[in-house]
Amino acid sequence: MAFFNEMMEVSLEGLDAEISGLINSELERQRTHIELIASENFVPRAIMEGMGSVLTNKYAEGYPHKKYYGGCEFVERIEEIAIERAKKLFGADHANVQPHSGSTANQAAYFSVMNPGDGMLAMRLDHGGHLSHGHPLNFTGMMYKITAYGVDPETETIDYGEVARLARECGPKVIVAGASAYPRAIDFARFRAIADEVGAILVTDMAHIAGLVAGGAHDSPVPHSQFVTSTTHKTLRGPRGAFVLCSAEYARDLDRTVFPGVQGGPLLPAVAAKATCFKLAGEPEFKSYAAQVVRNAAALCARLRERGFRIVSGGTDNHIVLLDLRSKGITGKAAERALEAAGITTNKNAIPFDPEKPMVTSGLRLGTPAVTSRGMKEEQMGLIADALDEVLSAPDDAGASRAVRSRMAELGAAFPLYESVR
Repeated sequence: MAFFNEMMEVSLEGLDAEISGLINSELERQRTHIELIASENFVPRAIMEGMGSVLTNKYAEGYPHKKYYGGCEFVERIEEIAIERAKKLFGADHANVQPHSGSTANQAAYFSVMNPGDGMLAMRLDHGGHLSHGHPLNFTGMMYKITAYGVDPETETIDYGEVARLARECGPKVIVAGASAYPRAIDFARFRAIADEVGAILVTDMAHIAGLVAGGAHDSPVPHSQFVTSTTHKTLRGPRGAFVLCSAEYARDLDRTVFPGVQGGPLLPAVAAKATCFKLAGEPEFKSYAAQVVRNAAALCARLRERGFRIVSGGTDNHIVLLDLRSKGITGKAAERALEAAGITTNKNAIPFDPEKPMVTSGLRLGTPAVTSRGMKEEQMGLIADALDEVLSAPDDAGASRAVRSRMAELGAAFPLYESVR
């Protein structure tokens, strides 16, 4: 018994040096690499404190004042605060802050209003959509009758005329707006008009742009959508988790779908961290952050264009820059590996009408949320773009890779990340 009592106070390093060492290695990687994955960000220390708190010891199935366990007086208040902050931040009627992930949040929205076999109209994965928008291997593709819309071959932007035509033809129960790799602003009012015309419910997945919406750098889908789903860990700069907003008429259905429909007990450390995330996103400084994210993406895009890269859709309105690498004679997979070796983290990504396989791709998705969180601005975007060009122009040149890696480490050191975390 004494052993277990002592163990309660032992640090991770003392208890499990192998895992502690790997966490420290990941910390060093984050400090020294330039993070350009559009779906990743760096959270404030306060968020990590919430995620690593004693709340992990508590079960709290149900909702505030209707919990199935005792001892919930404090965690109920935390959840209430998170709900109220989310509603205020986004101007929503109702919020559920319990979903563990973006896919679960989407599942909850769909299950609230759909039955197996119902029709869904959503964006094609290879044109910028998400797996949970109808991919055949995802639960959505297995449960619902999926019709997919895409982008115009010429403009590489959403063809709203096609969306309207497909909606009239298939009569979907739900239309999904939102994307995972779409660099342009989305016209949510247009989507709602189409949904209303065919009697469909509009579900908007704003996981990628939630921080830009909160900061006023992108139009909000909330006034136009019956449901809005989102993660908290991308541009919103919060913990890994999700939430769902909905209009008042669907509040009861949504809550019953999240619990007991698709989840059991909420992850209370994440709920607390979400509450802090919503608080920080409501501060005036966050508006400056969101605006800088967009400016940095535009600057990165412009410099890459100068360097001869083809930009999908010709530019960006948000935090995403999608590159077509075919003119450089390199695949997305090869580019991702070459850049990783040079200290720049990216991800391969399909481009519209991509001739390559999904695990190879012709594209590279870049994003500016994480580098902006470190304090970088337009000048640094130019340096990063030049480094990208240098590596991708000679991906097998080990000397060039080492030189870029050294410069990127120096750039990271000029914008320190987490001086200490434990």
